[in-house]
Amino acid sequence: MKLKTQYKKIILFSAIVLLGACSGEEALKESQLDVSIPAMSTLDKWIETNYVNTYNIKVQYKWDQNVVDNNRFLYPPIQAQVQPALEIVQKIWLQSYSTIAGADFVKKIAPREFVLVGGRNLNTTGTITLGLAEGGQRITLFETDLVDKKNRDNVKRFVHTIQHEYIHILNQYKPFDEKTLSKITPTGYTSNWYATSTTVAREEGFITDYARSNINEDFAEMASTMLVNSKAEYDAILAGITSVKAKADIKAKEAVIVKYFKDAYNIDFYKLRDQAEKNTLAVING
Repeated sequence: MKLKTQYKKIILFSAIVLLGACSGEEALKESQLDVSIPAMSTLDKWIETNYVNTYNIKVQYKWDQNVVDNNRFLYPPIQAQVQPALEIVQKIWLQSYSTIAGADFVKKIAPREFVLVGGRNLNTTGTITLGLAEGGQRITLFETDLVDKKNRDNVKRFVHTIQHEYIHILNQYKPFDEKTLSKITPTGYTSNWYATSTTVAREEGFITDYARSNINEDFAEMASTMLVNSKAEYDAILAGITSVKAKADIKAKEAVIVKYFKDAYNIDFYKLRDQAEKNTLAVING
């Protein structure tokens, strides 16, 4: 018992010494961290007006390692390229849907954030990831630095990404007719889709090589390919397919797309395509 009592005295004495030592120190000063809100740049104000206030969509173009894959060689976009890229998305995607489906359509069904990355997202398979949709809330767009508003093929490639990813979001809200689509080319899907070209894929009834990866990507690739091409360009794609069956299969998939947009959202898909083409020309010739 004596031993325990001595320990208590020692501990109590140490506590008194520590308290005495602290009592002579100065009071804590205010934090030296800068917690002030930085002033908005001209670009930030443009984004605030055209995306945040209009569509409730946040745009992340400054580097944030928490929203990208740190195992890839990725980097933020050149700031001079941010607004031109966003103007393309605004004109061809946002305004096309707003014109045909109604001003509130994209405000209600849309990702809440865009993340812009400067360069390419290369995969070990030799393929390139052009965009990612995460839970319907965030879309990451790569190759922002490579966007050229005066180059039609370049614009189509960039817009194809957002059109494709947005189709997935629409499908999350209202599923498409998987049963019907799965019967058109039931044996053509493969995880090794990148082993053949789009030309070969079309001869097997798929609009692109990536459409062969699974039924969901088949639907999204069909719809997005139609939305980034004019009617004449799409007809030329079909005309270039030599297989009568493959051409009929793609037309059957087109019918599934058109019916889905009408039944699920009361959208005339062909009018949406024509509006996207009109806005694409406005961007390129603007």
